[in-house]
Amino acid sequence: MNGPLDGVLVADFSRVLAGPLCTMTLADLGATVVKVERPGSGDDTRSWGPPWSATSTTYFESVNRSKLGVALDLTDDADRALGQELAHRADVVVENFRTGSLERLGLGYEQVSAVNPGVVYCSITGFGGGAGAGLPGYDFVVQAVGGLMSITGGTDGEPTKVGVALVDVLTGKDAVIGVLAALAARARTGRGCRVEVTLLSSLLGSLVNQAQGYLETGLPPGRMGNRHPSIAPYEMLRCRDGLLAVACGNDGQFARLAAALGAAELAQDERFATNAGRVAHREHLVVALERRLAHGDGSDWQARLTEAGVPAGKVGTVADGFALAEELELSPTVTPAGGGTPAPRHPVTYSTGLVQEASPPPRLDEHGTAVRAWLSGPDDEPLPTGS
Repeated sequence: MNGPLDGVLVADFSRVLAGPLCTMTLADLGATVVKVERPGSGDDTRSWGPPWSATSTTYFESVNRSKLGVALDLTDDADRALGQELAHRADVVVENFRTGSLERLGLGYEQVSAVNPGVVYCSITGFGGGAGAGLPGYDFVVQAVGGLMSITGGTDGEPTKVGVALVDVLTGKDAVIGVLAALAARARTGRGCRVEVTLLSSLLGSLVNQAQGYLETGLPPGRMGNRHPSIAPYEMLRCRDGLLAVACGNDGQFARLAAALGAAELAQDERFATNAGRVAHREHLVVALERRLAHGDGSDWQARLTEAGVPAGKVGTVADGFALAEELELSPTVTPAGGGTPAPRHPVTYSTGLVQEASPPPRLDEHGTAVRAWLSGPDDEPLPTGS
C-alpha cells in the first residue's frame, strides 16, 4: 500500500536531530527523502559516538532511516547547481542552516520559491531569523535559557537537563505538523509557503500548564523534583525497597489509594479529602502514605494499586520500557528491510497501515550516483528510489 505522502519529494538539507527527525517521519509516511550531506564527514552525528553502529553511530541511525543519501559540496559550483536543482524539484525542503547561509548559496526560500512556487520550505532554527539569528541553536543551551532546566531537578539541587535532547525532538515533531499543514493548504491553493520552527518556541509551547501558570500569576515556577505543582499525590513515594511513582489525578483515585493502603480514613481527613487540601498539606500527606508503603515492596504495591485503579509504577530503565511495550503487544520496534538493528518504530498506529516499510539509514553518499544522474536528467523522470 502506498503511504499518504507517496509521490512527495523531500529535499533534506538538515542535520543533527530536529530536522532529520522531521524528514524521517515524512519518510515513514511514504515521502521520498533525499538527504544531502557534506562530502567526507557527512552529518555531524555520524561521529557522535559511542555507541557506534556497524556503519556509523546509533545517534545518526536513530533519525535517518528510509532516506536516499547524496554527498554534495554546496561551495562547489557543480554540486551547488545539483543542490539547487533538487530544491527546485522538491515538494518539501527542510533545512536548519544558520540564517542567511542558504541564501548565499542560492537555496534560500525566496530563491527556491521563485522557481518552485509550490514548495513547502521548512526552516528550523534555534531562535528565529530576526534578532536571534546569530544565536547557535543547541538543545542543551535552549533547555537552559528557555526555562526547562529551571523546573527540572531536585529542589535543593542545580537546574538539570532532561535525559534526552527533548527540545530537538519536540521541534522536529512541530516541524512535521507545519509541513503537513502546508501541504494540505497547497492541495487547495496550489501554492506552497515557508514554515518556520524554532527550538525556543517549541520549548515554550511545550511548557503548557507551567507556562500558563506563569503568564497568569507572573511568578516563574521552580523545581519540585518529581512532584507536581498542582496535584497530590503525584510524585515518588518511598516503599520498603525503593521508590514508587504514584499519580492520583482526582479525589476518587485518592480514595482508592487510601483504601488499598489499608488507610481509608485518609480520604475522610479534611486535610486530604480534596486535591487542593492534599497540595496544601503535601508534607503531612507524604508522611502518612509512606508510613503504609514501608510495609511492602514496590513491585507488590504496583500490582495492588494498579488493580485498585490507581496509576502507579516502579522506576524502570529504557530496557524495562521496551520490555513493557513488548509485553503489552505495542510492537515498539521496527527492523529495516533486509535485516539490521531494530529501531524505535513510527509512534502512531493507523488502522489502514499507512506507515511504509523501513529501509536502513544511508551510508554516506550511498545513493549519490543515482541521485546525481537523476538531477542531471529531465525533471519528468522518476527518481530511482530503490538505487
